[in-house]
Amino acid sequence: MRKSVLITGASSGIGLDAARRMTAEGWHVIATCRRPQDIEARRAEGIDCHHLELSDPDSVTQLVETVLSRGPLHGLVNNAAFALPGAVEDIPRGALREIFETNLFGTHDLTTQLIPHFRKTGGRIVTISSVLGLVGIPWRGPYVATKFALEGLTDVLRLEMRGTGVKVILIEPGPITSRIRINAIPHFEKWVNWQASPRAEDYRATLLRRLYEPSGKDRFELPPSAVSDRILQALTATSPPPRYYVTTPTRLSAIGRRLLPTRALDWFARRS
Repeated sequence: MRKSVLITGASSGIGLDAARRMTAEGWHVIATCRRPQDIEARRAEGIDCHHLELSDPDSVTQLVETVLSRGPLHGLVNNAAFALPGAVEDIPRGALREIFETNLFGTHDLTTQLIPHFRKTGGRIVTISSVLGLVGIPWRGPYVATKFALEGLTDVLRLEMRGTGVKVILIEPGPITSRIRINAIPHFEKWVNWQASPRAEDYRATLLRRLYEPSGKDRFELPPSAVSDRILQALTATSPPPRYYVTTPTRLSAIGRRLLPTRALDWFARRS
């Protein structure tokens, strides 16, 4: 019997590459997307794909029931998330609520609903975090907040699952080729009134250019396949490490967070 894995956020980037990679490795991949056109595109290439809206508890529960009705599930890859750029002082309460509903609360809901099943199958929970789950940088406050919270919750879950047969692994990408910048634009336009901000000139000089103007690849940027390599290892290694660091900035950030004083880490973050 083929092992099966549920991968969220498979419309593009890391999730899509992981779905294709795990399918090629012989796994039965159950992928999720939000938009109907993305679901149809995944199905057209032979991937079993379903709708999931992490911010909707009913959608999460319905997906879990559908997945478990099809047989044993051996792995979960928590990948779905979105970014909301902007200065922290310009982020309204509703914006934080919206991003936490998807990036943290929905991910937590899906994970905990599957844990009873994973206790029986010895399942793996692989959560995609970020270099921004290690070190915060300007203009990324809401996303950083969700990833810091996700890291803490996952660390505790790993400790609590010890001895149950359920392995919990974090993967820390850094700059990876994806659509996260483009996908962040509607959220920015919905929530951030940058024209009224005391930092309006800073927006024009930095964030707006980064959001709307095409730019070349980051010098440390890797393709999504670099993350898929680690996902495969996390799902198949006999004793996977608690964390996989994927890119050079992520490794440097992990070291810096442990060794640098706060002022030096702030300097490093500003230059990033």
